[in-house]
Amino acid sequence: MNSVLKISNLHVNVGETPILKGVTMEVRQGEIHALMGPNGSGKSTLAYALAGHPNYIVTDGSIEIDGVNITEMEANERARLGMFLAFQYPVVIPGVKVADFLRHAVSNIRNPDRKEGEGLMGMREFRKEIRERMNELGMDPEFARRYLNDGFSGGEKKRMEILQLAMLQPRFAILDETDSGLDSDAVRVVSEGLAKLSGPQMGVLIITHHERLLEFNPPQFTHVMLGGRIVETGDAALAHDLHANGYADIRARHPDAAAENAKAEAAAAV
Repeated sequence: MNSVLKISNLHVNVGETPILKGVTMEVRQGEIHALMGPNGSGKSTLAYALAGHPNYIVTDGSIEIDGVNITEMEANERARLGMFLAFQYPVVIPGVKVADFLRHAVSNIRNPDRKEGEGLMGMREFRKEIRERMNELGMDPEFARRYLNDGFSGGEKKRMEILQLAMLQPRFAILDETDSGLDSDAVRVVSEGLAKLSGPQMGVLIITHHERLLEFNPPQFTHVMLGGRIVETGDAALAHDLHANGYADIRARHPDAAAENAKAEAAAAV
């Protein structure tokens, strides 16, 4: 039976400001969903709220995985249940090698009850697995010896996120504008990498402004967010239309949500 990520009537504040105003969505393992919308619509807020960022406060609604309410869980607890977030702006951690970081992360996911310093994945097994994953993604093995995101180009940082995804094998992967700031070649590499990893055991939510990341990952469902709400849902054709024609028609069909979005954009610009 496929796992289900269920988002019900989710309201989220950042500080005192309401951002999400009743988001409802279900993502099942094996499905690819695209979430699109103009700036200020709440896309990244949804990603951080799902991942458990403490600055994103759920004021109403719920988040569940297979009927288990995770709304109040810490980020690490959600990760152990199979939630993964690929950041728009990955964090640089000088002094921590990629291989060491991934070995600890994988050990924590596969052995959630382990104590720090104990029960690490065997080095021989880990090396074999990371080499296989890097080979599948066309990555130089030297990449694993570098410090995490330190001195990485934009494309390398995003490929690092995909390598994490390959190693952690989550049930649900959220990609928050992973194509942001990348040239066309880098986006293609990331898109192809994601396509190699997605399958029946992983549900994917791709948050994007563009269609490029969807080239090798056509969504079964495309959701449009405006003013902190999902105002329309369709298939891959909707994503193509938005990429080609923008959001003018969406705004015209949903004037109240468009007005809320305009306020959010104006506030962000101050």
